[in-house]
Amino acid sequence: MRFHSIVLIISLGLFGSSVVLGQADRGTLDTSPQLFIITTNSGGQFIGTILKQDAREILIETKDKGQVVIPKYEVKDMHEIKAREVNGNGDYIPEEIFATRYFITTNGLPMEKGESYVLWNLYGPEIHFGVAKNFSLGLMTSWVGIPIVGSAKYTFNISEKVNFGLGTLAGFGSWAAPDFVVALPYGALTIGDRRSNINFSGGYGMAAYDGYSGGATLFSIGAIAKLGKNTSFVFDSFFYVEDNAGSSNGVYGILIPGVRVHGKNDGAFQFGFSGLYGEGQFVPVPVPMLGWFKKL
Repeated sequence: MRFHSIVLIISLGLFGSSVVLGQADRGTLDTSPQLFIITTNSGGQFIGTILKQDAREILIETKDKGQVVIPKYEVKDMHEIKAREVNGNGDYIPEEIFATRYFITTNGLPMEKGESYVLWNLYGPEIHFGVAKNFSLGLMTSWVGIPIVGSAKYTFNISEKVNFGLGTLAGFGSWAAPDFVVALPYGALTIGDRRSNINFSGGYGMAAYDGYSGGATLFSIGAIAKLGKNTSFVFDSFFYVEDNAGSSNGVYGILIPGVRVHGKNDGAFQFGFSGLYGEGQFVPVPVPMLGWFKKL
């Protein structure tokens, strides 16, 4: 009866999420004395008060560069900065670029069509695409190509601070075990935004191989919070309960606290330390959880 415990903690745990990216709704731009952020096509950002704009250019008063003239054709995005986007020192705190992803699980935040990214983990690579509004597809595997897991997720915006996602993971054992199959349909409820949020998710993982099949109920709690302009605290976990286990010894899980640090060119590095729970015991894992994000 331990087959599906091992299969699920490896195949569902390591590949327990598909990730999508998105952007918050943009406010309507005007020329009132409010702070705005302007992002150019080359990736530059200018934060300050808009002094003047016309059909050709925008004049913005920034704190660090003084007055800057930006041609309209160079503007990729511009929106008003809200009060919650500024810290106590008056510095702008940007959104978490990879806010829909923790360490191994995803959440219900939406994505934007055309967004995509790759994630390199110690155990293998992932790639995820926003193929339509609120809908994404992804592909995950290990460095030896076992297993290969596909993902799909659709999200629903319930309110400004509440989102819900429905998704599934499905894969097989690839070249080493083509008869091995695994699936995990799930739901995710997320409270918060792209700067800080907490997520509650649950699903049912199923695995089958060589005439044997098994399943387990899975649930998780994940959270993220911006600590500064380029740093975020990340927490992730998941637990699953063996069917008909009949005792607490049928509960297995993992908890992972860590930190994500953003670099240049829409990339990020995250690291954390995990602990495993099983058969009534909690065991720390000496190997860190490492991941490298890169937007495409």
